[in-house]
Amino acid sequence: MLKRIKFMTVPVQDQSRALDFYTRKLGLKVFTDQPMGDSRWIELMVNGAETMLVLFHQPAHKPDENTPGVVFVVDNVKTSYDELKTKGVEFTQPPKKAPWGEHAICKDSEGNLILIGT
Repeated sequence: MLKRIKFMTVPVQDQSRALDFYTRKLGLKVFTDQPMGDSRWIELMVNGAETMLVLFHQPAHKPDENTPGVVFVVDNVKTSYDELKTKGVEFTQPPKKAPWGEHAICKDSEGNLILIGT
């Protein structure tokens, strides 16, 4: 039966711009970056996590403006929010407490929403 998720894809128009955002601003590490036809196969990893994040080239991608496509767990939402803001990350929602936990929502370089939470 199913054991784990190997990777999730994030659709991006510009793989180089997205790679810069996810590595320099969010701190993900490159697991693989190799040619794949007219684009690249880019897998990123979070230290200590098994699931990879693939920056999948999709030229006509239109981001969902309401639903985050990726959710990252952080130790402290406010601290992470402040650190990411200093790096120029655009937030659509500052830290907010909800019955299920504290969270904030930002945009990646391609307009995809990302939720950080506890």
